[in-house]
Amino acid sequence: MRHCSVQVRGLLTREELDRYNALMEVGSYLESQERYDLAYTIQQEVDILILPAIERLKDKGRARDRATAEYLEGLRKQEQEDDEEEG
Repeated sequence: MRHCSVQVRGLLTREELDRYNALMEVGSYLESQERYDLAYTIQQEVDILILPAIERLKDKGRARDRATAEYLEGLRKQEQEDDEEEG
C-alpha cells in the first residue's frame, strides 16, 4: 500500500483520517495474505479518499503564492516611491 504524503495527511479531516487509517490497515492485511488484487481495490479507494485533501493543499499553495506576489508588489511600489522622493 502506498501512503500519501505527510502534508496531505495533515489536511485530512478527522473522519477522513480515520477512514484512511482503516483502509490502510485492511490493505496491509490483504497484502500480507498476498491478495494483491483486493489490495489494489483498497488502494484505489484511498486515492479517491485523499483527493479533497490534495485540493486543500493546492489551495494553500495558491494562497501562499498570492501572498508572496502581493508582498513583492508592495516592495516594488515602496522602491518606486523612494526613487521618486530622491529624484
